[in-house]
Amino acid sequence: MTDTAGKPAIPATGTAGGSHAPADPFGPRLMAPLLIGSVLNPVNSTMIATGLVAIGHDFGVGAARTAWLVASLYLASAVAQPAMGRLADLLGPRRVFLSGLLVVCAAGLVGALAPAFGWLIASRVLLGIGTSAAYPAAMALLRAQSFATGRETPRPVLGRLSLAALGSAAVGPVLGGVLTATAGWRAIFAVNVPLALIGITLALLWLPRTRMAGGEDGTDSGARTAGAAFDPLGIALFTATLTTLMIFLMDLERPNWALPPVVLVLATALTWWQLRRPRPFIDLRMIGRNRSLALTYLRHGTAYLVIYMVMYGYAQWLEEGHGYSASRAGLIMLPMSGAAAVCSLLGARTKGIYAPLVLAAVLLAAGSGVLLLADESTPLVALLLAAVLFGLPQGLSSTGNQAAVYTQAPPKNVGAAAGLQRTSQYLGAITAAGLIGLFYGQRATAAGLHGIAVVAGALSLAVLVLTATDRALRGRARTRT
Repeated sequence: MTDTAGKPAIPATGTAGGSHAPADPFGPRLMAPLLIGSVLNPVNSTMIATGLVAIGHDFGVGAARTAWLVASLYLASAVAQPAMGRLADLLGPRRVFLSGLLVVCAAGLVGALAPAFGWLIASRVLLGIGTSAAYPAAMALLRAQSFATGRETPRPVLGRLSLAALGSAAVGPVLGGVLTATAGWRAIFAVNVPLALIGITLALLWLPRTRMAGGEDGTDSGARTAGAAFDPLGIALFTATLTTLMIFLMDLERPNWALPPVVLVLATALTWWQLRRPRPFIDLRMIGRNRSLALTYLRHGTAYLVIYMVMYGYAQWLEEGHGYSASRAGLIMLPMSGAAAVCSLLGARTKGIYAPLVLAAVLLAAGSGVLLLADESTPLVALLLAAVLFGLPQGLSSTGNQAAVYTQAPPKNVGAAAGLQRTSQYLGAITAAGLIGLFYGQRATAAGLHGIAVVAGALSLAVLVLTATDRALRGRARTRT
């Protein structure tokens, strides 16, 4: 979101409806549509977890194939998040935000009416694209508000975005279980339509326009500037690289070893092209110069690889391995929701970044140890404890790494940087889906859960090392509010 001088776009003096801006530039009218939009990607990423078994039964597919419903959304999101962030930086966040919500409406209808399993995958791809607009657009708009008012975005405001994402992601399995048990799994897709319509209405009423290089948000001149700066070949190479990698990861039980060399060739071509572009899709030079930001992406993606392995793998095992219904499995996952929400609120009010992230890594390792001991005879209290131990670091990791990205990213590229943060998260999710398919095969068993726990424990220790040795986090121990 830049003008010709390379500065952040500035919100217009009025809201979309033409009224004067409220006294608080970060108040409820700004935040309400941003929060509604920001919940759609996380809630769709996890709501499907407690519907996978029912979908598999209806279409006659096993756990390895239903894992594609998880991976397809994350693949689409991994590509779309930085793309939408780039568009928000170039065209303005309001227009990108609204366009994404329209795609969400269409995706919800496709999934609700899907006659075959392939249509569900198409719906999840559309959901990944549409829901990816909100978070980078929100971050870009908050940065623009800061530039216009001379005030740093208050840490609690960033915390609300994190809380919305965490709360919706954590509540997702519960909501998916309730919808599946009461209205059928198709309701998991249909619920997106009213949510997106509410978001569109509030955005039209309250989100401010931004002045771009050609004038107001969405003018022809601004669109031409964006078109010249956009990088379709970079997006295509990035998509091809991730798609090939995902196909390999999704069948680790019978790996196709011809695919990794293809991934390497595509990644090399992508790197070569991005380094040649004056305005690349992924600014590798900026990431290379900004070691602290690169480490934040690596730490965030690895932590969420662990979280998603457990979130999906644990929910499936509770149903197939322990024998709980979809709704009860969702309720057992509920403490994960509460713990993530509480830690998100606490993290938003904590000025430090280093200590919460270290604690998050320790808790991930502790939760992995609990899962390693779980089997069909494990009492309910222990199952609930495992959910809590993974909810706490989810909240701490999200708020801590979000604050790190906001302070480490160049102001004029905060939308794209925020999108890449989510991309690192979704790469972790894609890998998690492949590992779940490897350990479970056609059915979730205790042995498979133990395999997941061992990998999660090893990765948790890696996150701990990455965090404890990152001196930049200590230097940013206090951020402005």
